[in-house]
Amino acid sequence: MALLIIELDKRIGNAKAWRDTFAAQIPDLEIRIWPEAGNPADIEYLAFMHPDFDALPAFPNLKAMFSRSAGVEAFIKHPKLPKVPLGKVEPPGGDPMMTEYVIMHVLRFHRDMPGYQQAQANKEWRRTTIVRPEERRVGFLGYGMMAKAPALVLKSLGFKVSAWVRSPRQVEEVPIFHGNDQLERFLGQTDIAVCLLPLTKETEGIFCARTFAMMPKGAMVVNVGRGKHVVEADLIRALDSGQLSYAALDALWPEPLPPDNPLWRHPKVTVMPHVARRPTVAQLVTEVKANLQSLKAGGRLLQEIDATTGY
Repeated sequence: MALLIIELDKRIGNAKAWRDTFAAQIPDLEIRIWPEAGNPADIEYLAFMHPDFDALPAFPNLKAMFSRSAGVEAFIKHPKLPKVPLGKVEPPGGDPMMTEYVIMHVLRFHRDMPGYQQAQANKEWRRTTIVRPEERRVGFLGYGMMAKAPALVLKSLGFKVSAWVRSPRQVEEVPIFHGNDQLERFLGQTDIAVCLLPLTKETEGIFCARTFAMMPKGAMVVNVGRGKHVVEADLIRALDSGQLSYAALDALWPEPLPPDNPLWRHPKVTVMPHVARRPTVAQLVTEVKANLQSLKAGGRLLQEIDATTGY
């Protein structure tokens, strides 16, 4: 059996790192790296990031595909997407880099670090009210693996943490709101909103004038989802009016952000170049191995994506 790597060697590590790591963890798995695919009939697995299915041949014996991308909206509806299970390769307990990144921005905003930075620039000895963690409400839009870990750390620090998801859930460690009917109630009790949703037609533009108006005056936004979750013009208006205090944006649209985009210079916006997390080759190979073991035992992919929902 052979696994074909597509584009991953150009974004994470290099071809040698992928070959060596797979050889150490799954020595009986042959690794090929696109465009050196060899006989397509040999390929049983694909591992990729941003694949171009128009350029790929048919793989008659393909069994499963692994996507490094956090979002799969760019290709999930592609007419040439092979009809085999598709899964994400993510650490099962969330990524520590994502956890530290989310907590960093929540704590920055909670302790009003942007305000102190501006005071320093003005040479102002600024002393103001400090809000206690138990007085601050942090709400996560999306409560998958990447969200759960930082949510529970923040809860352990004393913050009031809740989450909003699109479908009902069983009892979780934090209060859960679900569906469109409960979105306004969720946002109304959220001081710092953290978005880790997948991008679908239902979630595109979820941060907009309508939802900003649902939030308490002076609320804050951390977007670690996708750039299209935020309606940029509405965000700027909400910040300028004082409805929102601050926004931290790791995902933007388009990327890279054009030099003339007003977000670069907005005093209440933190622009980050999509750097919340960078998994290593070893992490990803470990997760591929766990998935292959599950398939061999007659199970499913550990994080299988539903093509109908897009996540």
